Amino acid sequence: MPDARSYITTTIPYVNARPHLGFALELVQADVLARRRRQAGDQVRFLTGTDDNSLKNVLAAEAEGIEVQALVDRNAAAFEGLREPLALSFDDFIRTSSDPRHRSGVERLWQRCAASGDLYRKHYEGLYCVGCEQFYTADDLVEGRCPEHGTEPRLVAEENWFFRLSRYTDVLLELISGNRLRIEPASRRNEVLALIAGGLHDFSVSRSQSRARGWGIPVPGDPDQVVYVWWDALGNYVTSLGYGTSDAAFDQWWTQGGKRIHLAGKGVLRFHAVYWPAMLLSAGLPVPTDILVHDYLTVDGRKISKSSGTTVDPAALVADVGTDAVRWWLLRDVPRVGDADFTVDRLVTRANSDLAGGLGNLVNRVVTMIHRYRDGRLPASGSTPVGAERLAQACADAPREIDAALDAFDFRRAATAVWTIVDEANRCIESTRPWEPAKIEKGGEHINGERLDGVLAALLHACLFLAEQLTPFLPGAAARITEQCTPVDGILAPATPLFPRIGS
Repeated sequence: MPDARSYITTTIPYVNARPHLGFALELVQADVLARRRRQAGDQVRFLTGTDDNSLKNVLAAEAEGIEVQALVDRNAAAFEGLREPLALSFDDFIRTSSDPRHRSGVERLWQRCAASGDLYRKHYEGLYCVGCEQFYTADDLVEGRCPEHGTEPRLVAEENWFFRLSRYTDVLLELISGNRLRIEPASRRNEVLALIAGGLHDFSVSRSQSRARGWGIPVPGDPDQVVYVWWDALGNYVTSLGYGTSDAAFDQWWTQGGKRIHLAGKGVLRFHAVYWPAMLLSAGLPVPTDILVHDYLTVDGRKISKSSGTTVDPAALVADVGTDAVRWWLLRDVPRVGDADFTVDRLVTRANSDLAGGLGNLVNRVVTMIHRYRDGRLPASGSTPVGAERLAQACADAPREIDAALDAFDFRRAATAVWTIVDEANRCIESTRPWEPAKIEKGGEHINGERLDGVLAALLHACLFLAEQLTPFLPGAAARITEQCTPVDGILAPATPLFPRIGS
């Protein structure tokens, strides 16, 4: 029997500015996976947090003329504050600058890798992008600029600690090609395999105290250096579990089995699928089981990011259009592969069409008919009535199709599977035309009353089943549907609008 434990994590973003919609996408995706697995009865731990120990944060604080800790505290609070507007269910939130679990865990990870002989010190000169916090070779650049940020990297020369990444080439190829470390989608898996096959080079894992402006975790035994921010940040996946302490959570969620699932954007794939597994192998720890990679959100074709200034504030967006509309666009319109261009008009069109016009209208019609034809009392149910067969089949098929889509990290396909029930329920109403047997029933023909009861019962059941399947995607809407379709003292409450049209 498979181990029904899932440890689900997002990347932790820099806090040089407030959160943007691109990171909200990853948060919502992780939340759907966590809620669906909890719904299935799995034990789930869902982690997110912030990457506080970055030079980008230092430079942002200097630009504002404030203390680094003050900037970090302010912006980290904005990230943690996304819980309510985005209806997130994370179990843990880690901040790398202030969480007492983190430093001891990073030091322990460093010491374990040092004991394996994988850390050494050497002089290095290279092209460094502050936006990525990463060294690049000239071949990595696009017309002399960072491929991620479009900026010219700085030439940096100093003596740093290095990690023997090259030692882990063969084992990484074996893990990924054998799917013991699963990377989805397949195109990203192939990208990583090609990167490894092309040859891995040792990478710098520390920075001088002077270049880091004294911000970060000192290297154990070498206080003139601080731990490289990516080494520091990647460690959060285990430090949050108490790695380096006696916390039993580390064994429960990392070493004793189950799923260890990382969600990450395509721009940080190298760090999560190559550097991080190698660090874990060096420390004698299990590697992740799954790395699920999403592409970018764009505005007018430009990546949404803090660095570029192309940004959309998710909290402000929710304040304007509501949580359901934002979550639904992120899940229903963003493809599994390829960037998605965001506009408010596209979001509003999707919400008004699907939520107000499709789902909201369906529930309103069903509850209104039960009030009109049965005084709000639950209709008697029996076998599937004629005309509702496709609806019954859609309900039967949906859970399997949703789970298969989520397992493949395809949220758009999963949302479409949920929506099949909505479409079939609306078709059922049009094909069975409950108002017609209701008219005949008034003439005293009891058989039509039974037919009407069967149709109404099938539709109400579909609405309740739909709410259950919708819960991981739109938890607030699902709860409202369940309340609307659940009788109190045998009678449904009168129909009320579930999704007012946006902009009306």
